Amino acid sequence: MTSPTATLLLSCPDRRGLVAEIANFIYSHGGNIVHADHHTDFTRKIFLTRLEWQLEGFDLSREQIAPACEQLAGSLQANWQLHFSDTVRRLSIWVSRQDHCLLDLLWRQKAKEFTAEIPLIISNHEDLKEIAIQFGADFHYLPITPDNKAEQEEKQLQLLRDYQIDIVVLAKYMQILRHNFITRFPNIINIHHSFLPAFVGAKPYHQAYKRGVKIIGATAHYVTDELDAGPIIEQDVVRVSHRDEIADLIRKGKDLERIVLARAVRSHLQNRVLVYGDRTVVFG
Repeated sequence: MTSPTATLLLSCPDRRGLVAEIANFIYSHGGNIVHADHHTDFTRKIFLTRLEWQLEGFDLSREQIAPACEQLAGSLQANWQLHFSDTVRRLSIWVSRQDHCLLDLLWRQKAKEFTAEIPLIISNHEDLKEIAIQFGADFHYLPITPDNKAEQEEKQLQLLRDYQIDIVVLAKYMQILRHNFITRFPNIINIHHSFLPAFVGAKPYHQAYKRGVKIIGATAHYVTDELDAGPIIEQDVVRVSHRDEIADLIRKGKDLERIVLARAVRSHLQNRVLVYGDRTVVFG
C-alpha cells in the first residue's frame, strides 16, 4: 500500500454495536477502511479491534486524529493506540555472544522484510562488534556484573534516549532486566528458547533433553517483571527424537528462534499486536 494509513488498536468492555460505532467514527470523517479485524474474549467480556484506514480523503489532520480517538475511547471505556504507516520505528537490538538472531534481524531489515531503523546494538560482551560495524549500527559494550547492574542499566536507558529508540529486542541477551528498567522502558521483546510456559529460565534445551521431550519450541514475548512470563506474541515448534543429543536440540532450536523472533518483531512493527492482561491478540 503506497498511500499512508492510520491504524487504531482498541480494547474495551464488550457490548452490542461496537463494530458499527467505531467504524462509523472513521466513516463520518471520510475515511476508507482497508483492514478491519475484531475479536471478543467472551470469558473476560472484552472486545478487541484493529482498524486501518487511508489518510487520503480523511477530513481530520494527523494532529486532530488522536484527540478524536481519545474522545471515542473515553465513551467506550477503552484502551487504545494510534499508529501511522509511514512512521519508521527505531530498534535497538541487545545481544550477548550468540549471533544467529542478530544476523537474522539485520538481514531481514536490509532486505526490507520489515520497516525499521536499527541504529543501536548493545551487548555485555564484545564478540559481535564486527557484525554491528558491517551493518552500519553503533555498538556499545556495557559489561554487566552484580555490582554494576544498576549503573549499567542507567547508561543503557540514556543510550535509548539519545538514539530515540522505540523498541528494544533482546536477541539472546542473557541478562535479566530489573524492575526499575522495565518500568521506565516497557517496550521490550524477548526470544526464549523453549515453548513457554515449559522450561522457563536457563538452559531449557538441557531441561528438555533430560525430560525426553518429542517437541521443542521457541517463544517471543513482551518482557515483564516475571521471568519469561510476559504476554506471548509468537511461538513455533519442531519435532525431535530419542536419537537427538543436546547439540541437535540447540541446532534445531536456533532455527526456530530466528523465525519466531522475526515474526514477532514484524507483527509489532505492523501494529498487529494488542496486549490485554497477560495475553495478546495478534491480528493477521
